[in-house]
Amino acid sequence: MTPEWLYTSNLGDVSLETHDIIGIDVSMGRSSCAIYHANQCIFDFTFTHTISGFKTLISRISLTVNPVVYFESTGIYSRPVRTFCERNQLDYVEVNPLTLHFQMSTLRRLKTDRNDAHKIAQYGIQYPQVLSQPFTPEYGKLRELTRFYSQIENDIKDKQMSLHNALQQTFPELKHLFASRVSTLALNVIELFPHPELVNCLSQTKLKNILMKSTDKRISKVKALQRAQELLHFASVSYPAASADSVQVDEVRYYARILINLKLKKKHLIKQLVELAKPLPEFRIMTSFPGIGDQTAAELIGELGDIRRFSNNRKLNAYIGIDLNRYQSGTYTRQDHINKRGNAHARSILFFAIRNMVRQQAAAPNHIVDYYYRLKKGPHPKRDKVTVVACMNKTVKCLLTMVKANQSYDYSYHGLKVQ
Repeated sequence: MTPEWLYTSNLGDVSLETHDIIGIDVSMGRSSCAIYHANQCIFDFTFTHTISGFKTLISRISLTVNPVVYFESTGIYSRPVRTFCERNQLDYVEVNPLTLHFQMSTLRRLKTDRNDAHKIAQYGIQYPQVLSQPFTPEYGKLRELTRFYSQIENDIKDKQMSLHNALQQTFPELKHLFASRVSTLALNVIELFPHPELVNCLSQTKLKNILMKSTDKRISKVKALQRAQELLHFASVSYPAASADSVQVDEVRYYARILINLKLKKKHLIKQLVELAKPLPEFRIMTSFPGIGDQTAAELIGELGDIRRFSNNRKLNAYIGIDLNRYQSGTYTRQDHINKRGNAHARSILFFAIRNMVRQQAAAPNHIVDYYYRLKKGPHPKRDKVTVVACMNKTVKCLLTMVKANQSYDYSYHGLKVQ
């Protein structure tokens, strides 16, 4: 049966309107486009992500009726297309690639950019979607800062592993000096003394003075003396695989300096995030929730945007990717699990927020923590990850209700109690 060329707008108008569908398959620096009118392809072309390329695209779109642009969300490569739609005030739908894959898997036998543009357009015809709503400038900037912070976090993890590998060859005992926490002070010491021979040639007093003067963090004489004694002990027993003038020593210093700069940038970004999020009304409401601090609230707002745009918590769950994926066929029923088709960044922030609530349960009463232990210790105990996801679901529902009602957290409030 030929699908109806109808699209339900989410802008308050419940009437059905006829729309032309533009399917765009995005690649690096260029895209393939297929424009459909009355179930027929009227344009099929490729354009570059340049001024002339987008001029060609808008000239073709100007010949259509009520156009809606469909394209996959492909990270940085799809952003020029999104910006083009916003600047030209075009309705658009940014489709999750995984969702598109599942819906159109039977149609995507031939994998070419040109063919995929048609498939995306056909997806828009057969499965009309709610229009994507761009973030307002303040939420948009917060989103970019949140993503930048996430990238810095990933860079820190990557460089810490590189530093660990290099340090194992030059002065492996240094890891015992600061246990598992790689602080700025630890990185300063590693940069100053990446090899035991650089320690053995110094007296205890001189080593103490160097630590006090040459580290970014001011430390007391007592602590500096303690660190100097430990350094001398570790240097006396160390048997490094590389010499003091080896390339590995330069490598250790290189990664230590990069990590120091990354940590400084991370600290600066956290300050920016909080300052930008504080004026938003939901910031005060979210931080009233026990276990959600300033940074977590700022990151959540950055990833979720204005959550008032979600009419119910089920849509917000789907946006985050914690809605259930259920499969049943005949007598077989697969165990439920979350879809993971939504915002992975928001999902990660929320996951660690729940962990933080459990850790800080002694600070203030929290019904999410009550619910957590109810699931863990009930007659049918849930696995830990299942319990955390259930708590994420309940937290999202509470946050949405609180923000829409402009209500701070109240443990005794009947609408927020564990049911």
